[in-house]
Amino acid sequence: MSIDRDTFEKTSEDELEELSVPDQVLGFLAANDDRAFKAREIASQIGLDEGAVSTALSRLKGRDLVEHKATYWAITDDTERLDGYSGYERATALFNQRLGTEDKESWREHAPEEPHPSVEDE
Repeated sequence: MSIDRDTFEKTSEDELEELSVPDQVLGFLAANDDRAFKAREIASQIGLDEGAVSTALSRLKGRDLVEHKATYWAITDDTERLDGYSGYERATALFNQRLGTEDKESWREHAPEEPHPSVEDE
């Protein structure tokens, strides 16, 4: 996504490196690639507006990076497609830089089988 010249001039490098909404959504779905979520759940988990998340999901679907069934969304299992998306690589690198790399198998050993009771079912 492009930005106007004024924003380019007045914004710090750190601010410009922040992840876009689609990158944040894709990063969340990649970190939870064994589940599918409603847009509201994704928005709640990453702290963004549901409308922004819904728009991002539609754009990601247009690029075949996510799959949509009924009201649920999941990341594609097409790794070649994901590898070709520069935002995915950038999101992964920034998450790893901020939070450290993840040992997915170790995390899954301790993850609950079902969502927390506070997660609303619709």
